[in-house]
Amino acid sequence: MTTRNARMVVGSALVTLLVVGFGGPAVMGQSGELPIVSRAQYDAWFDELSNWGRWGPNDEMGALNLITPEKRRAAADLVTEGFTVSLASIANRERTLDNPCPIEWRMVTASPGGASDTLNYPCIHGAGTTHIDGFAHRFFDGKMWNGYPIAETVTMEEGATKNAILTMRHGIVTRGVLYDIARLKGVRYLEPGQRITVADLEAWEAQSGVRVGSGDAFLLRWGRWVRQDDIGSFDTGAEAAGLDNTVIPWLRERDVALIGWETPGYMPQPPGDLPRLALHDFALTMLGVHLLDRADFDDLAEAAAERNRWEFMLNIAPLPIPNGTASPVNPIAIF
Repeated sequence: MTTRNARMVVGSALVTLLVVGFGGPAVMGQSGELPIVSRAQYDAWFDELSNWGRWGPNDEMGALNLITPEKRRAAADLVTEGFTVSLASIANRERTLDNPCPIEWRMVTASPGGASDTLNYPCIHGAGTTHIDGFAHRFFDGKMWNGYPIAETVTMEEGATKNAILTMRHGIVTRGVLYDIARLKGVRYLEPGQRITVADLEAWEAQSGVRVGSGDAFLLRWGRWVRQDDIGSFDTGAEAAGLDNTVIPWLRERDVALIGWETPGYMPQPPGDLPRLALHDFALTMLGVHLLDRADFDDLAEAAAERNRWEFMLNIAPLPIPNGTASPVNPIAIF
């Protein structure tokens, strides 16, 4: 996920969007089955759905402001068993198709008196690391969350002096809600390119009896890790299911505080579609919603299914990294 200052439109993608997608709220994909969001509609959402200024001109917390003390206490009330589940993928030192930038780990000492090791995350935003994105990660037209200009706040010399991951050093505790769309569809995993719509999300709500709301963590499972178990390592940048861009207004309406997913977009995409990270970047930059990226929800889905209970207390503790744009995390769901 390389930072780009423009609105994620480059080269031939721009040409395709101008020809196919400009001038209406949605246009039909080549298959004719599911409309795609046009560039014109996406641009209009910048004004219609933006949360910039909602919590004041100096805000750096975004939708985390919706997690009030009352919200945390309500989340704690969901703990009836004390059963915990990790939502992080296991750190991987092997370079593979789905993990092109693995962690670097080695022992430093090992003696009768003790042992020590060292650990490096060369790509915190990489495909092989469960992490939480800070607002200083992605930008539109040289601005990040709440309108801060990156020329003055994100530099190679100092890192992020605004919207850094350090804003979350006190942790995130809220109600988590799992949307298991693979289970909804009755499959082990969704196929590459499958787009999850509002209709899918609300069908899951009807089936599960839970509904994500203000200040909640919205967690989406399509079966990425099960697919890896079945077929082996695969390139999630080229073969993934994910949220359709038409879900963006729904996310704003529901006022979620956090989005968590196994992969940040769907591929392959239909001709004329917005870039893969369109929803990812809009949520982070315009809605002010932090992203729990590359999570593993398989154990969580099993625990939830056993209990027929898809809501729980969620605890995420980012590392207090000054001027950082993200942090590796091990989120914990508690039933």
